[in-house]
Amino acid sequence: MNKNTVIGITLIGLLLIGFSVFNSREARKQAEVKRVQDSIAAANAWERAEQLAAAAADMDTVAAAAGDAGSGYAGTYANPLLEQAYSGKQEEFYYLENEKLRIRYSTKGAQASNVWIKDYYTSDSTDLYLMKDGYSDFGLQLYTVQDQVNTHDIVFDKVVSNDSTLVMRLYFSDTSYVEHRYFLPMDSYMVDFDVRLVNMDRHIQRNSSQFDVLWNMDVPRLERGYQNEKMYSTVDYKYPGDVKSVENLGKRDRDGKEEVTTRIEWLAFQQQYFSAIMRAEDNFESGNLALRFYPETDKERRLMHCEASAMVQYDPGADVSVPFQFYYGPNHFRTLKSYDYGFEKIVPLGGWLVRWINRGVIIPVFDLFGRFISNYGIIILLLTLLIKLVISPLTLKSYMSSAKMNVLRPEIDKINAKYPRQEDALKKQQETMALYRKAGVSMFGGCLPMLLQFPVLFAMFRFFPASFELRQKGFLWADDLSTYDSILDFGFNIPLYGDHVSLFAILCALSMYFSARMTQGNTADNNPQMKSMRNMTLYFMPIFMLFICNNLSSGLTYYYLLSNLIMMLQTWIIRRFFVDEEKIMAKVRAASVKGAAKPKSKFQQRLEAIQKAQQEAIREQQRQQQRRR
Repeated sequence: MNKNTVIGITLIGLLLIGFSVFNSREARKQAEVKRVQDSIAAANAWERAEQLAAAAADMDTVAAAAGDAGSGYAGTYANPLLEQAYSGKQEEFYYLENEKLRIRYSTKGAQASNVWIKDYYTSDSTDLYLMKDGYSDFGLQLYTVQDQVNTHDIVFDKVVSNDSTLVMRLYFSDTSYVEHRYFLPMDSYMVDFDVRLVNMDRHIQRNSSQFDVLWNMDVPRLERGYQNEKMYSTVDYKYPGDVKSVENLGKRDRDGKEEVTTRIEWLAFQQQYFSAIMRAEDNFESGNLALRFYPETDKERRLMHCEASAMVQYDPGADVSVPFQFYYGPNHFRTLKSYDYGFEKIVPLGGWLVRWINRGVIIPVFDLFGRFISNYGIIILLLTLLIKLVISPLTLKSYMSSAKMNVLRPEIDKINAKYPRQEDALKKQQETMALYRKAGVSMFGGCLPMLLQFPVLFAMFRFFPASFELRQKGFLWADDLSTYDSILDFGFNIPLYGDHVSLFAILCALSMYFSARMTQGNTADNNPQMKSMRNMTLYFMPIFMLFICNNLSSGLTYYYLLSNLIMMLQTWIIRRFFVDEEKIMAKVRAASVKGAAKPKSKFQQRLEAIQKAQQEAIREQQRQQQRRR
């Protein structure tokens, strides 16, 4: 036998003798530590082998102290490797980076520490960090035989690190560990995240095939207008298979919490224009979500505190892999939609009809203009012109109906004078309707076309504040069309108005006043109630809009201004070239002479039947009262 063989046999014999002599609790712990140390020494391929060996050597002191105490291990964790990772290792940082993101990861919890989204800036022109150091806390809660483990405050060991891949491990023994694998593809906002449980079946309780994901995050303020940013920020979540919409925590701009007892595909901490989204490939089984907004005066400029606790189930085994994904990026509709997970549904585009208009019409047209024009003020102008052109037939029909009603006003006044008593209301209504039929006037002709335009108006109201394209895009004096424009800052807040003066809001209010005046200039009515309504439209509504628009996004207010100006132009053109009141009056008189009234519609017949029934009920009530007297 050679020298090495002799030495090897001798060492083995000594180890066997030592084991039999010191067969005690202290010796077993020492042997376990020695075995861990030898295994680590054999794995020199790991870049962290030297640190692991040093940590294992330090376990001699930990185990000795536990033996001297005579009552078992007294640290935070019963597992000595976990205790050393918890209290005896230093936190280190590593980076994943591509053309869009740079993410700083901490070995403490093997979690993202901060996220820098490149090519975008905050409202004060600084680098945009969606997640800041100390603002996020992420971990897995595992239920092992010895401990209840939350990985968020335990230091992992780095195994692999480069620009695209980061692997960190938390050892429970020399062959058992929890591994976090992160992979950031090129030119992507999505990070692939895999949780591996290797030989953990011997440590995890037999009746447990699940773990909890715990994620808390303070979302920073990134935009200028606090109320607007708060209004469009929330916590979202999506049910598997739901292709229509996502859920969120109640009404926007308010604190909320919710216990979700069904499966969840993904959850999102959504700021107005940027989001952090976590998706489970095999879905979360259930979850608890919470949201709390910080006050505007928060010194650290935090917007909201988000919490998520979600349960994940897996098939137990010696090597378990549970895939997740993280999205850190802008709430840009096309970008979110490109991942094909329904992320784009977090963009608040309104209810089903309004959302359909936005997704099917407004967004495609807006994107089409954006391919050829870089100035978004011009794009909004062209979009407004196109919308007004499309709905111009409805506008013309509405105005023509209003013009006929105005021509018939003297005849209506005569009918009102003919039947002044309440008992004759039915006769007055019947004669008025007969006049309308002779003149070919529909009682809904003026309002119905305007009502049909409301979905488009609501769609634009939803589209502009949610349009990421307008963020930090300037036009004229507005340096950011996604928030309010300010020509004067007060330095103090006026209730309901704000701390600034928006020029677009002032121009919008003035345009509304002149538009209402122009429209009402062609209408005469001696009814006091109608006069009151006209005065409200003429004076109150512009003032009301001044207060409302002062804090809206300047892109939306600019659209309202253009809409009012174009409406005024349409009104002038219709009056000048399409409406001749003398011809309308002649047609009405000719129809009255002929007495050729159009047949009653079914709606008119039902309306008259209801009115007759009401009149008969009133007469019957009056007869009963007379009998009682």
